[in-house]
Amino acid sequence: MENKDYTHIETVWNEYYDQLLRFIRKSVSDKATAEDLLQNVFLKMLTNIESLKDSTKIKSWLFQITRNAIADHFRRGKKSGNMPESLPEENEEISDDVMEEVESWVAPFINRLPEKYREALILSEIKGMSQKELAVYLGISYSAAKTRVHRGRLLLKQKLTECCIFYTDKYGNIMNYESNPNYCRSCNN
Repeated sequence: MENKDYTHIETVWNEYYDQLLRFIRKSVSDKATAEDLLQNVFLKMLTNIESLKDSTKIKSWLFQITRNAIADHFRRGKKSGNMPESLPEENEEISDDVMEEVESWVAPFINRLPEKYREALILSEIKGMSQKELAVYLGISYSAAKTRVHRGRLLLKQKLTECCIFYTDKYGNIMNYESNPNYCRSCNN
């Protein structure tokens, strides 16, 4: 077994303890339960520290472990309540990491859309064309362009939600997701 640098682990733990506890308390109102979950996070950190490939992402890694611990807690049906519709937001870094990952596999979903919706989404959402410019470019009315973009977004959302369960913050930002193993091939999960 590899020798762990326990002083480094203790330093990391001391640095993030309060942040992680506050994060858990956003979902778990009982302080004792929150502290138990935090201890589970510590154990997972201690036993899995070698799996962290990039030490600059330790904060993201810890919050991901914590988010998973909260979700596991509610899945087990603890008495402390129902799982919230979305897990709390803890920082923008996690959101950015998850968003980058999701964005990396959105293109294959867009490519599966019918041609007129695929073209409308690529031009408006990816290339940044306004809906008025899109209407002129496609030779359709402004109303038709708005409708195409809207329907394309709805179809894309439907395909993505069939693939994965998304956890969002109160602003709709994707904080985390779980793939549907019977469906999701594009997510590589």
